[in-house]
Amino acid sequence: MVYPFICFYLLLLDGFKLTQQEIQSYSFSQNPLHLKKSSSSSTGNDKTVTISVMEGDSVALNTGVTEILTDDLILWTFRLYNSETRIAEIYKQISSIYDKENNVRFRDRLLIDEQTGSLTITNINKLHSGLYKVQIISGDVKHKSFSVAVYGLLTVPVISDSPRNLSISERSSQQNCSLVCSAVNVGHVTLSWYRGHSLLSSISVSDLSSSLSLPLEIECLDDSYSCAVSYSFTNQTKHLNITDLCQTCSGASQHLFLTPLIIVAVLLLLLLVVIAGVVFKFCHCKNYKRTKQEAQTTEEEVDYTDATFATHSAMDMETNGEHQTEYSRVVLK
Repeated sequence: MVYPFICFYLLLLDGFKLTQQEIQSYSFSQNPLHLKKSSSSSTGNDKTVTISVMEGDSVALNTGVTEILTDDLILWTFRLYNSETRIAEIYKQISSIYDKENNVRFRDRLLIDEQTGSLTITNINKLHSGLYKVQIISGDVKHKSFSVAVYGLLTVPVISDSPRNLSISERSSQQNCSLVCSAVNVGHVTLSWYRGHSLLSSISVSDLSSSLSLPLEIECLDDSYSCAVSYSFTNQTKHLNITDLCQTCSGASQHLFLTPLIIVAVLLLLLLVVIAGVVFKFCHCKNYKRTKQEAQTTEEEVDYTDATFATHSAMDMETNGEHQTEYSRVVLK
């Protein structure tokens, strides 16, 4: 009579007791939500996976298990400030979520896959940053860790003209365009200027900053410039549209194109003036030499002779009124 009773009692206990290996793996404290890992042998290595995510997103922590057997135990814990808290588990193919009482940070945010034991955290925020560990007991013991870092939402950066105060003379002589890119309420970010895919300049901040600014000076404005504020895993980019902040590159190109033409035209005009002066000087000198040569030739061709006047008869003289013409022969010697 006693023997059947003992067998029935042992059969009832079999559905509730843990294996000896499970008992050695964890010893629970008085608070059922907290546990302390004890020393035990393990065939699996503790691999830590780093995950970065923004507030409001969901993150899935995968166990790598394809099937959970009846006697398998999958235990999820969250570690923060040297305190390790049990948040979910699957044992005897029964899943449990611990998001009540003292663990309200995970309330209505945890989902556990009953087929794989993977844990999903929905609508995550910065309070969920920390180290997540999973212990998989299925014949042997495997450990896996996830370091989750939750970042604040990124806002699109703002591009404006530089707030520098320039005098009238400085503005008239200013050739470059001064811009500034700003991002507010950011931390652990990098602010960068790009032209196309080429990085022009960047600045990084590790702590939370109320405002982060990065200036840029360019000769002219086109739509290939952009400013980006980024984490290591995502970014927000603002493309610089053609506005009235600066002179457009088309106008600057036209100005740069016309300037050499004007210079060439002036040089050609000066060259024509020089050529005209040289031609005028050459012609003037040539005419002067020709006139001088003709004068010398005329002087050399003059023949001098002595004139002999002889008395003529009346027939060789013609009288016409008051005037009288006398003819004489000139004998050249």
